[in-house]
Amino acid sequence: MILTDQQILAEIERGNIVIEPYDRTCLGTNSYDVHLGRYLATYRDAVLDARKHNEIDVFEIPEEGFVLQPGTLYLGVTEEYTESHAHVPFLEGKSSVGRLGIDIHATAGKGDIGFCNTWTLEISVSMPVRVYHLMPVGQLIYFAVQGDVETFYNRKANAKYNERTVKPVESMMWKNRF
Repeated sequence: MILTDQQILAEIERGNIVIEPYDRTCLGTNSYDVHLGRYLATYRDAVLDARKHNEIDVFEIPEEGFVLQPGTLYLGVTEEYTESHAHVPFLEGKSSVGRLGIDIHATAGKGDIGFCNTWTLEISVSMPVRVYHLMPVGQLIYFAVQGDVETFYNRKANAKYNERTVKPVESMMWKNRF
């Protein structure tokens, strides 16, 4: 079950959903719009290695915007810091963003109960497109869950993305054992 606008508001009041900064005009019928944060990043190496720590270069989006290029993976970040203590958050692109040829995530659209952070975006484009800090980029949808949670994400000893940040975070796949 997806939460409606009234349910999202009620869960914010209860403290089960936290969105900072919060703007009531960003609340849709059953979602909340999030915006592109100030920073983007690209990987330093042309070939990424799943077993090693692939470093990134972080840069600020200039006032005049930044033109994303096809064939480059950009890591972005949401302006909004979010917490979800009782629901599964999903980040989806907005149709207006998709119609510009922008994908905001490759595979990481689902958050976990207990996720408390900004969202790193895996941005790719089908043609050059200029993007701006604070442009609407996605929407959070909250799903109700059934049953109790044994370990919330923010309390997992092996959680790789718990450190609060306003910048994109590179893949931490290298911390896995394989």
